[in-house]
Order: sequence, then structure tokens, then C-alpha cells
Amino acid sequence: MDLILEPVQVNSLKEACIQKLERLILSGDLKVGTRLPPERQLAAMLDVSRPVLHQAIVELEARGLVRIVPRRGVIVNDFRTNGSLALLTSLLSYHEGDLDPALKQSMIDVRLLIERETARLAALHRTDEQLQQLNQIVEQEQASDRCNVRGLVELDFSFHLHVALASGNAMYPLIMNSFKSVYTNLTGQFFTRYCQDAATIDEVYGYHRRLVTAIVDRDEEAAAAVMVEMLNHGAQKLLAPH
Repeated sequence: MDLILEPVQVNSLKEACIQKLERLILSGDLKVGTRLPPERQLAAMLDVSRPVLHQAIVELEARGLVRIVPRRGVIVNDFRTNGSLALLTSLLSYHEGDLDPALKQSMIDVRLLIERETARLAALHRTDEQLQQLNQIVEQEQASDRCNVRGLVELDFSFHLHVALASGNAMYPLIMNSFKSVYTNLTGQFFTRYCQDAATIDEVYGYHRRLVTAIVDRDEEAAAAVMVEMLNHGAQKLLAPH
């Protein structure tokens, strides 16, 4: 079979600048209202030409992350009120470093809203095959290497994705997959922090078993309640001071 393959693309300097500045803003390292250094200075700091930096700044302005103010320079925007669909796409792909605390809490709240409903619907609409898949994941979790953070993250995402699949609503799995990068960023932080804490990991897997039991019993209220309890547990652990 003849394959038509596109050449491998390497991130341009402009994209590298965008990602670097975007990360600083989304992490909260660059606060709303902060004025960036003059272009000449910032270009030298990033080791790129001024035209490349300017193109990156124009793109960041289009995403709602910064605004270019004549005679004042480039100011970090409040992206909550000025962000665009392009910024949402970037946010959903965010997978390096920490998020601004308010943004992290917002992500947790959205996850709680969506997954409470996926659990409730899964209890109503799950099939025998979907139950088997959920039980297989639970068994894999019990046998997993607790020091393999990447493996723990993938199993955890797979569990929540399969709950969404069992909901019977085609949109929920698509939403979950769209959130995967930022979702696994947060769960990666959680498992990195607690992988040596057997009691905490056992609590997580205990919630998974309880949720599967509620789904088996077609108890929609219990399923929703377990999901809320589990996500609140994870959020409290994740947001707790080190």
C-alpha cells in the first residue's frame, strides 16, 4: 500500500515563543496587568529576532492573552474576559508545569460538573461489555506499579473515560478526550505527589471500586455521589500545601 506522509514539522521559533509566554501567563508567573519588557529586550532574553517575537505577540493578542497598547507596550490581559476559542484550544493542550491557582480550581469545578453526570448516566445506560471494561481497569489498577506515575495517570484517565463512554452520551467522551492533556497534567501532579503514599492511592482505587458497584447496581444517585466524593477528595489532596 502506498502511503502519503507529510514531512515531520518542527516547531517554529514563533511557536516556541508563543508556548513559552503562554505558559508563563497560564501558570500565573506573569500576572494580569504585567507589562512585558520592551520587544528588543524580550527578544534578546528569548534569543530570537524582533520580527519573530512580534509575530508571536500578535498571535498572543489574537488569543486574548495580551494587548498591545501604543506607547505603553505589551500588557498581560485578563484572559477570562478576553480569551478566544484559540486560547481554549491552547488551554486544553496545556500539559507542562502548573496552572494559575484560580484556573486550576476552575478546571476542577468543570470536571466535577461533567463527571457527576457521566457517572449518573453510566448507572442508567451501561452495557455488560462496558462493565467488563471498567472491572478490567480496576483489576489493572490493583496490580499496577505504584511508582510508575505515567502508568497510574493513564489508568486513571482510562477509568474516567470509560465511565463517560458508559454514559451513552456521545459528547461526554469527546469532551474528556479534549481535556486529556490538562486532565493528565493535574492527575500527574497528584500521583507524583502521592505515589509513595499507599493509603492515598488505596483511597482512590476504593472510590473506583465503589463507583463500579453503583454502576453495576444501576444506582444513579449513588454513582453520582461517589464521583463527587472522589473528585473532591482528589482536589483537596491536590490543592493541599506541600
